[in-house]
Amino acid sequence: MRRAAVILLVILAACTPAVPTVAPSTGPVRAVAVDELRRDVFAFAADSFMGRETGTPGAARAARFIADRLVTLGLEPAGDSMYYQRVPLVKYSFGPTTRFIVTSGTTPMALALGTDVAPLVNLGAGTPLPKRYADGDLVFAGYGMVSNGRNDFAGITEPGKVIVMLHGAPASVTDSATRARLEGQEELGQRIGRALQFAPSAVILLMTGETEEFYQQATPDLLRSVAQAPGDQSTSDSERPLPMVILGVAKAGSPLLPANWQASDAPRALTGRRFTGRIELRNDPATAYNLVAVVRGTDPRLNKTYVAYGSHYDHIGIVAGAADSIANGADDDASGSMTMLAIARAMKLQPPRRSILFVWHIGEEKGLLGSARFTTNPTVPIDSIVAQINMDMIGRRGGATPKFDSRTQGETAANTLFVLGPNAAPNNQSRMLGAIFDTVNARQTQPLTIDRTFDTPNHPERYYYRSDHYNYAQKGIPILFVSTGFHEDYHKVSDEAAKIDYEKMSRIGSLLVQFGTNLGNRETRPR
Repeated sequence: MRRAAVILLVILAACTPAVPTVAPSTGPVRAVAVDELRRDVFAFAADSFMGRETGTPGAARAARFIADRLVTLGLEPAGDSMYYQRVPLVKYSFGPTTRFIVTSGTTPMALALGTDVAPLVNLGAGTPLPKRYADGDLVFAGYGMVSNGRNDFAGITEPGKVIVMLHGAPASVTDSATRARLEGQEELGQRIGRALQFAPSAVILLMTGETEEFYQQATPDLLRSVAQAPGDQSTSDSERPLPMVILGVAKAGSPLLPANWQASDAPRALTGRRFTGRIELRNDPATAYNLVAVVRGTDPRLNKTYVAYGSHYDHIGIVAGAADSIANGADDDASGSMTMLAIARAMKLQPPRRSILFVWHIGEEKGLLGSARFTTNPTVPIDSIVAQINMDMIGRRGGATPKFDSRTQGETAANTLFVLGPNAAPNNQSRMLGAIFDTVNARQTQPLTIDRTFDTPNHPERYYYRSDHYNYAQKGIPILFVSTGFHEDYHKVSDEAAKIDYEKMSRIGSLLVQFGTNLGNRETRPR
């Protein structure tokens, strides 16, 4: 089916008339239309795409949707197979012998995969692999803290234990900034890192309170993880230097926790309890696709260099346990993907001097896989990209954290746009890009209110590292990330097309057209 689609694209592209080179327009840039965005987001975030999870037929259908639209727009193909760039992947799944058991005395208690716990089988590119077998006595290490007057590891004196920690903030912490840090994703990694010093057989981190939602959002990826090919090539635990790492939810009566853990978070050995875990992991090769297209610039001296726009078109797929199980991802990131189509249409009508590169990335939700593939195997010279503009979740009246409730707080964010890059990217490589963006925004009839909360490499939620711009920045490319922020529907089945603020999205799209046109007409790179 895919081969036939590629052949069809070749035929259609051959029938598309060439666009004559024209001088860049000095008139007003055409706005991104509200009706156009509404039509496309409702189509792209429909149930028929089954949540667009990487490696699924729904994601393949989404890729075809974008490719068909690029043919209609008449953009220049720039993948390795017309508009498609192949992204070789490995899909992981758990086999039937996977089990997690706590034995108390002679009584075994099984923990349900997904409902109770989910192992991390891959901690990211370049990170050592965790083991697939664990066996040891359970030790409760509180919140895994060595601060605020606590040392939750003080009682661990022997290797080979199974260390259980809570993720969140103890009730004794009342400072809001400290609580936010202790509940953040960066602290999650630091807790695991502290536990590793004691040579455990396994590390189990259980979400509590405000962090429980993180587990619910992460579970689909943990149970259906995907990695860059060739994936894990290890054959035994002797080749996996890290202990087994498991996430879960702290529940009353859990055999992983002391009986009174809610009243007392003091660390202690769970005498008489032993944990055994075994992971059977299946590896299945798969191919996914980035979509890549170009609007060729009008200046022969500059049109082999590119201003790049990027978004991701994948989402999290099917969420078990809900009546409506399809996570449509209207904001995340149908909003960015469909706005890019509108920007492409506008740029085709009025191309700047430099060329404009459009990359719809796959696998952002699985670890920035598509952007990693493009930046390591680019279909244009990587040093010809003068800037990358990344858009992810640009369709709502959102806030700085997933706790933001647009139903009660949305009016306060009607004009807000989060920007990341000028301060977060290393070596000041994106500062000039940020200054140009601020200038273009200030010239709008109704400038957007820029919020720079995300714009630091040290944010406790590590936003700089969590979307596709990061892989471009790693190559020294100036980047600018824009988002309208988080809301109560983030990574839930309730992220629906009817909730998008299309008027705001249109303003953002029009601003990005003008920003890209400015960059495309500049004689020099934005450094």
